[in-house]
Order: sequence, then structure tokens, then C-alpha cells
Amino acid sequence: MALSSPSLNEPDPVRLPPGAASDGTVVAALRPVLKALTGDEPPVRIELWDGSAIGPSTAPGTIRVRSAAALRRIVWAPGGLGLARAHVAGELDVDGDLVGLLDALKGHSRPDQRVGLRGWLAALVAAARVHALGPPPAPPQEEVRPRGLLHSKARDARAVSHHYDVGNEFYDIVLGQAMTYSCAYFDDPGRTLAEAQAAKHELVSRKLGLHERSGARLLDVGCGWGSMAIHAALHHGASVVGVTISAEQAHRARERVEAAGLGDQVEVRLQDYRDVRGETFDAISSIGMFEHVGQRRTAEYFGRLSELLRPTGRLLNDAISSVTGSRLRRRSFTGRYVFPDGELLDVGEVVLAMESAGLEVRDLESLREHYARTLRAWSGNLEAGWEEAVRLVGEARARVWRLYMAGSAVGFDDGGISIHQVLGVRPAADGRSGMPSTRESWLAGTLRP
Repeated sequence: MALSSPSLNEPDPVRLPPGAASDGTVVAALRPVLKALTGDEPPVRIELWDGSAIGPSTAPGTIRVRSAAALRRIVWAPGGLGLARAHVAGELDVDGDLVGLLDALKGHSRPDQRVGLRGWLAALVAAARVHALGPPPAPPQEEVRPRGLLHSKARDARAVSHHYDVGNEFYDIVLGQAMTYSCAYFDDPGRTLAEAQAAKHELVSRKLGLHERSGARLLDVGCGWGSMAIHAALHHGASVVGVTISAEQAHRARERVEAAGLGDQVEVRLQDYRDVRGETFDAISSIGMFEHVGQRRTAEYFGRLSELLRPTGRLLNDAISSVTGSRLRRRSFTGRYVFPDGELLDVGEVVLAMESAGLEVRDLESLREHYARTLRAWSGNLEAGWEEAVRLVGEARARVWRLYMAGSAVGFDDGGISIHQVLGVRPAADGRSGMPSTRESWLAGTLRP
């Protein structure tokens, strides 16, 4: 998610009493800039490269601006993208609880938005005094701008590779033993992350009716490292085809399938969902994949999956959502560093698209709070394995992930983004759905690894 700009305030230099001014500090020199950007009281501590600072020392964290280059990035890309570039480049650091710091910043805004021409001119002069003006610094090399036809197979493959093909060992650190990159299901407060991920796979399995029919044929679209496929085969006897366009995911998923002794039940393909043809499935799971499809391809996506279902077959779409939808934002942090070409749709659009494709929507559930907890667990894993993560992917990319997961946790906490499971069925010609009359068939089942 794009992050809000940190709020700055009038100077309260380190080593001086609150409210004191000193022309010898960077924070004093930047007084007009701070006036242009801030409200009366910043919610966090901000320290500049000469040691001068503003903000309360009791804040959940401290933002350390290490050089004027960080300010120059923000001048050229105001808001989340400039801040993210400075953080990824190591010109801006955060000490303390990053999630708490971002949470404190999210609602802070400057009350007077009318700076005026004179105010901005004064701000530019002040920025020049501390060498914060000049040509834009080159973006960190981790920034990506995909080329080619939007959501074509070739461009989608490059975008997915940017995010997922950074090394399976890195994901081992972040995701833990569950090796599942989607929202966990903490139906029991005492569950570990691995148990909560297994509970989510069981919830999906039961919504799809896999527990009612041993040997059901399941298509897992965007199968990741194979966790859902393995669960369905191991616990419900399902015959599973998993498809992914990430080469590293496919390689690890096949290894995990063989290690579990499920080679005769689970097939993992390096294949685009658009190339799955001439087959019929009893159920389809799409978990954490729909965000890569795009609004333009939504009708095609659900139409193709609906055609692959037998009558009374079920489809579960598990995807992050955004109220009114979040179209492509090419100058956002997530768009440039995390999910190139990613799009979050309003869940209402998803329901309409599924029904337009001939699927009858039978259930909808939000797991928003569960994802906030999942992201905190992933963030904890990354912090615990920070040195190894940096060794594997470099400090800049590790910083991308640290910022992305912390910002996303705040987004799920405050409802800026959500996640929904939408369950649809392809009715038979006579209208039969094959669905249970109540939710009890999946709510009653509890899996405890």
C-alpha cells in the first residue's frame, strides 16, 4: 500500500529546550519546509542528519533522515513513493516499532492546507540551503516499471517473477514452515501461524466441499509453493492440479509434493491459467492470485474458470479488496516495488463478475483482521531473520519487504484494504447447486495439526 507522508513540525532541536530555535541546525534551516508540510505537533520523532530533531521522544519510533538526498527524493516524488525510495536506498531509517510508527502517522495531517505561493517559495529557498534541491536521484535498482501490453501473458510473467522469484530461501524466512503466502485463519486465538495457515486451507477445502467427496478434482490457480494442493490431497484425498507462472514456486512446490509422498495425486504446472483448456474440475481455488488479474481481465478470468467447472462445481476466490477499487497507480510504492501491475477490486465488482460468468454466489466472508495478524507474524519472522534475509536478497530488497508488510498491516487494521473469500457455484441445468443448506458443513470442521 502507498504510505502517507511523515508529518514534520516547527523545530524542537536536540540539545535545546522545546520550542528553542537555532540557526545552526538543519531543522531550524528547514523551518519554512516544515511549516509547509506539517500540523502543530508531529506524532513521531524525526531526527535529521546533523542530530537536530523534532517530535516527542515517547513516540513509538524514530524516523532518521540521514542525508539531504532523502529530502530531494521527496521533493521529486512527494508522498509514499519518495519516502519509500529514500528508505530502500538507506537514506531514511526507522528505529522502533515500524507498524506502530506508521499507525501513528496515518491520521496525522496538517490542518491548514493553504500554504500559498509565498509559503512554497520560502520552502524551496530553505530546501536549497541544506542542499535538498537538485536533479532527482536515480531510483534504487529494486524499482521496476514493466513494459509491454498490460496483463498480457508475457508482461504478467515478468511482473510475477519480480515479486516471487527472489529466492525460495527468503520466503522460508518470511513465511515460516507453512510456506503459505496468503491470509491465515486464526479461528482459535492460541493458534501459531503454521496452525492458522492449515486452518485456512481447511476452511477453503470445506467451502469447496472437498470433505464431502473423496477424490474430487481440484484446480488450484496460483498455487504458490503448493501448500493448498498438498493439504487438499493429504486430508481430503483430492486429485489436484496446481498452476503458477513463477518458476521458483513451481520448483519448490514439486519438491514439497514429492517429499509428502503425493506425486500421484498432485501435479504442479508452470502454466498460465489462460492456457488450462479442455479439462473439467469439481472445484477451483484461487487464493491470493486474483490481485494480478486486473480489472480489464476480470470477465475473462471468471469466464474461463467457470467453463472448467462441472455442473454443481464450486469456485472460491480469496483476494485482497479495496472499497471502490484501486486501479493501477504507477507512482505508488507497491506499484513500483512490490506488485507491479497489481490491482485491488471492490468486492462488489468481484461478485458481479462471478455472477456474470454464470456462477451463483453463495457465500462471502471478510478475513480483514486475520490478515493484519498474519502480516504482523510475517514481519516478526523477517525481523528475527534479518541478517540472513539481507545476505540472501540484499539490504535494499529486505527493506522493501519490511516497509510493505508493516504498511499493509496498518491498512488491514484501519480498513483501508480488506480481504474477502467469495464462494460461487456453477448450477446444473435444472438449477441444482449441490450446496449445503447452511454453513455448518464448513464451520463444524476444525483441523488441528
